[in-house]
Amino acid sequence: MKKIIIGFIGKLSAGKGTACAYLKEKHQAQVLMFSRILRDILDRLYLPQSRDNMQNLSQSLRETFGQDALAKVIAADAERSEAPMVAIDGIRRPKDMEFLKKSDNFQLVFIEADQKLRYERVLGRGQNAGESQISFEQFKENEKAEAESLIDEVRKEAKFTIANNGTPEELYQQIELILTKIK
Repeated sequence: MKKIIIGFIGKLSAGKGTACAYLKEKHQAQVLMFSRILRDILDRLYLPQSRDNMQNLSQSLRETFGQDALAKVIAADAERSEAPMVAIDGIRRPKDMEFLKKSDNFQLVFIEADQKLRYERVLGRGQNAGESQISFEQFKENEKAEAESLIDEVRKEAKFTIANNGTPEELYQQIELILTKIK
């Protein structure tokens, strides 16, 4: 059986990370995250892993090394992976997609969730520095950032869409349904 590569796209706290964690646990998927590359660099620079720092670093890397610089790293890691499945978290830009969709076994899944629910998830997880104190107005403003605004453009490439406004179990059921269509 050929390796399956599933890329997840969605706005902040839509459920991409939860979907990837599920695939790792239930299907031995290797999880690759665009943000992991950025977090590793920020750690080496002893800078906080804030959303602003990650966006600025991402922009600098793309301007210096090409708009698809991070996608090339993710695609190479996915191809080299010995796992039967690779789940990619954090696709946001058209250039990311251009590079990743060159792989015959790549599938893009869009995960959507209501804005207010996503905001509540952000407050609960505190994944990035300062995130757990953010106001709803600031959350909405952050969604206007370049990377977030491109999601609506890239989502058109998705073969599958998941509505993630329910329980984790409902999300998992939708993932399993998609897997039956991919395999």
